[in-house]
Amino acid sequence: MEPKLLRSMLTGLASTSRLAAELFLKIQSDEESDDDSKSPDTYDTKLLLAFTEMLSTVERRFWAQETSTEWWDHIVMEVWDDEQWLQNFRMRKATFMGLCAELALNLRRKDTRLGAALPVEKQVAILIWKLATPDSYRSVGNQFGVGKSTIGIVLMQVCRAINLILLRRTVTLGNMQEIVDGFAQMGFPNCGGAIDGTHSPILAPPHLASES
Repeated sequence: MEPKLLRSMLTGLASTSRLAAELFLKIQSDEESDDDSKSPDTYDTKLLLAFTEMLSTVERRFWAQETSTEWWDHIVMEVWDDEQWLQNFRMRKATFMGLCAELALNLRRKDTRLGAALPVEKQVAILIWKLATPDSYRSVGNQFGVGKSTIGIVLMQVCRAINLILLRRTVTLGNMQEIVDGFAQMGFPNCGGAIDGTHSPILAPPHLASES
C-alpha cells in the first residue's frame, strides 16, 4: 500500500474515533433532555443507524478508488480476435485460457469487504503484459484498471504459481552428460545448452578459453 494512502487512512480512522465519541455523547445528551419516554431499543437503533452511516461514508472515502477496466473486460476479452491476441500476448485466447485454468488453483482469491478479488485471467494477463513490454507499474496499472502496488503483488504471485505448477513440466534438462558430449562433438566443449535466438557475448579468459 502506498505511504500517502496509508497516512490518509490512519488520519481518517483517528478522526472517525473522535467523531464516534462525539456522536455517542450527542445522542446520549439528546435522549436525556427529551421528556418523552423512549425504550432502550429506540436509543440503540438511533445509535446504530448513525454509526453505520458514518462508517459507510469513511469506507467510501478511503477505499473506493474509481478505475477503468473497460479495456480489459470488454475490448480484450470480448472483442479481440486471435490475431490481436497473438500480436499483444503472443498466444491465442484459447491458449491463454488454458494457461489460466492450469494456474487457477493457486491464483484464485476470495472477495473481501474492501473489494472484489482480481480474476485469474486478469492476473495472468498483467504478468504477460509486464514481461513483454517496457511499461512501468503505473502504466500497466492504468491499462488494466488496478493500482500500482497491485501490479507488484500480482507479478510475484503469478510467477510463484508458474514456478510451482508449470516449471518442471515445461522445462527439462534431460541427460546433461549426453548434452555436454553432443555440444563437444560440434566444437563447443563444456557447453550444456543454448539460448534460442539470443546472442550472449561471453568474454573468455585468454588462458582458459575452453573452460568458459
